[in-house]
Amino acid sequence: MGKVICDITISLDGYSAGHHQTEERPFGDDGGDGSGAALHAWMFDAPEENRAEIDRLNTAGAFVMGRNMFGPVRGAWDRPWNGWWGDDPPFHAPVFVLTHHPRDPQPMDGGTTFHFVTEGITAALDRARAAAGDGDVTVMGGATTVNQYLTAGLVDELRLHIAAFTLGSGTRLFDGVPPLPLRQLTARPTSLVTHLTYAVLR
Repeated sequence: MGKVICDITISLDGYSAGHHQTEERPFGDDGGDGSGAALHAWMFDAPEENRAEIDRLNTAGAFVMGRNMFGPVRGAWDRPWNGWWGDDPPFHAPVFVLTHHPRDPQPMDGGTTFHFVTEGITAALDRARAAAGDGDVTVMGGATTVNQYLTAGLVDELRLHIAAFTLGSGTRLFDGVPPLPLRQLTARPTSLVTHLTYAVLR
């Protein structure tokens, strides 16, 4: 069985998004236009400098994400929404989306299928592990979802990309998470971000 990995970009003060997220501003009050440009500049403005980390983002056998990461639709699925990533999302594997509202699986181009799980984080992880086989499962976010998995003791490895700016407020990683014993595995600074990888000890 592969590892359960949480992989997330945060500001220097620990936020993965600002307040007041909307469809037009998916990262809310992020100090810019709400697109998360400063948080993810390391991927889009300096891709070659961060090639190793970018290349391993979507190598898992299956993925888990929260409803808010999947999209801005809240409550019942009252209109079509298939994610932020167009017809060919970058995952190319099963993605299990946490939600309180049932929905049929949504196949996309390139091998990605979004599955909607209403039974909670453990059920989503069990299904992702079954789908991944011997591969890893990556919990993509957002921070609220990662915090739930960390609190439940379900994470083997934590990969943080710490962007070189502060947000001041928003959705914060480790909010409500009990103390965690960690072992640092790697640390690599580049011009826009510091990449840190920790083993989560049990």
